[in-house]
Amino acid sequence: MNLNTFARLSLLGAILAGAAGLVSAPAIAHESDKFTLSSPDVMAGGKIDNKFVLNGFGCEGGNISPALAWKNAPAGTRSFTLQVYDPDAPSGSGWWHWTVYNIPASVTQLAQGAGNAPAALPAGAVAGANDFQDTGASGGNGNYGGPCPPAGDKPHRYVFTIYALSVDDIDAAAGIPKTGTAALHGFVLNKGLGDKVLGKASFTARYGR
Repeated sequence: MNLNTFARLSLLGAILAGAAGLVSAPAIAHESDKFTLSSPDVMAGGKIDNKFVLNGFGCEGGNISPALAWKNAPAGTRSFTLQVYDPDAPSGSGWWHWTVYNIPASVTQLAQGAGNAPAALPAGAVAGANDFQDTGASGGNGNYGGPCPPAGDKPHRYVFTIYALSVDDIDAAAGIPKTGTAALHGFVLNKGLGDKVLGKASFTARYGR
């Protein structure tokens, strides 16, 4: 075998090996293809502006719910659920600030202020209970209640999470009442519904005073 023949065979082998690699290599998801949640009003990892802070319990914010947007929901999504939770609240169980259930699959965002009145939510979405229930601090049960940690605490974390579900109605699928607590819905989302939860996306912001 002369040198030219050897070179040609080596090149052919490399091409065939490369083609085999292309066939067998697993698909790699790009970052842009992942289910994500973001806000033009609240920066992930950043401090929450006073506009979105509670107006009550010693806080003097605007108590406006921030705008949220999500993209790349998993295939088969039929509804979304939103929960906003403070794991640092000195309650022994954290504090839920905002919950919205049965957001239609066609919806990919909530406008600023959407959480301040049930009529401002997308058609079909249900404003759920939070831990401001019956206090009047959020203007009405089920409305958004902004951050208001105790003065002097280190900044609390506020975790915004959107869940993609393969069911239209979370309560009907889980067999729980629509008036159920945020913790009950949290259990259903993280355990009870199993593979009916297709995915979730979240970000965390902070606030202290």
